[in-house]
Amino acid sequence: MRLWIKASGALKDTYSIWVAKLAPSGPCRNPDLETVIIKATSHDEQCMDYKNVQRVFKWLRTSPLYLKPLLYTLSIRMEKTRSWVVALKGLMLIHGVFCFDLPAVQKLGRLPFDLSHFSDGHVNPNKAWVFNAFVRSYFAYLDQKSAFVRLEATRETKHGSKELKEETVMEELKNVEKLLGLIDLLIRIKPRNPSMNVVLVLEAMDCVMDEVLDMYAKFCVRVHHVVSRIIDFGGKDEAGVGLDVLRKAELQGGKISKYFDFCRDIGVINVSECPEIVKIQDKDIDELVRIRDGCVSEKKNMKGDTNNNNNDDVVAYEFNNCRAIVTSSEKQLDLKTVITDQWEVFDDDLMDSASNATNFPIFTTSNPFLDSLSIVPYIPVCNNPVLPDLIIL
Repeated sequence: MRLWIKASGALKDTYSIWVAKLAPSGPCRNPDLETVIIKATSHDEQCMDYKNVQRVFKWLRTSPLYLKPLLYTLSIRMEKTRSWVVALKGLMLIHGVFCFDLPAVQKLGRLPFDLSHFSDGHVNPNKAWVFNAFVRSYFAYLDQKSAFVRLEATRETKHGSKELKEETVMEELKNVEKLLGLIDLLIRIKPRNPSMNVVLVLEAMDCVMDEVLDMYAKFCVRVHHVVSRIIDFGGKDEAGVGLDVLRKAELQGGKISKYFDFCRDIGVINVSECPEIVKIQDKDIDELVRIRDGCVSEKKNMKGDTNNNNNDDVVAYEFNNCRAIVTSSEKQLDLKTVITDQWEVFDDDLMDSASNATNFPIFTTSNPFLDSLSIVPYIPVCNNPVLPDLIIL
């Protein structure tokens, strides 16, 4: 039975290559490129045909115009196949395409084919479900990553210019959450049965492990950056979302450690040491908690020194009957004005020098606005004032 499956798969590949060579060329079709793609995604389950995979990538490096026929041919092949081998090779091929820094790839969006309900039609269903689950998990991640890459490209285009406004803290938090969800989808890709420890599956796991290292490194950089932005500019909402992201990241860190241990046990080649799990300092977490709870933290000046210094000396300054309360610090030579709730009102020299002026008492009050009527005397204004005759005829 197994020999018959291999023979039928080889016949299908030969027939597809023959049809591709006879097909006319067009904007979406290139017979030579189709032939290489069919060979790269053959029914041979022994291993990936990396020679033809590199030939596909060489076509793409030659000109971005070959991306459209590549996606067209690969989509047709993925939609028709009922073999988990062909489906897995096609996913590995499109995964490699994402490594090209091409605007057309970044703007791709969702994948042009759907393997979310893939089911192998050649293997016993009791054995095929683990391969089906592996293909579906791999597709789910690549499909979401393709959408995320497009979102990132759009955001970089929008905020790429230095003159444009930087994205808000909440927008950056949402992007970090999406990246966290991508990593969660990524670590779900794993063989769920010892019978899956075949060469092709292990090669796919090598690609997955490289992706885990890359995506988690990006997440660590972004989460540290957004935490510092929340502490500097964020409010209660941002701090609450940030704490939730840190809680999820802590839980995911344990899952990643277990995932690396599992991959090491099944013999994945590229598994070295587990990446350093993201760790936020306790003082930053406490600061986020204070911001979320609405507590006012100690603010810092431009030099990094705090304004709350209990060793400052209070000095009263008086000049020309004008008084001010200032402080002098041992670390600074200049004087600082201190705002206090104790107010004093003094006589004006002009009132003392005025002839027969009424001497008004001095009042001391804690709130000058409430007692202003008692401090300032009321001087009635004559309703019918007599104006002097300024014109002398």
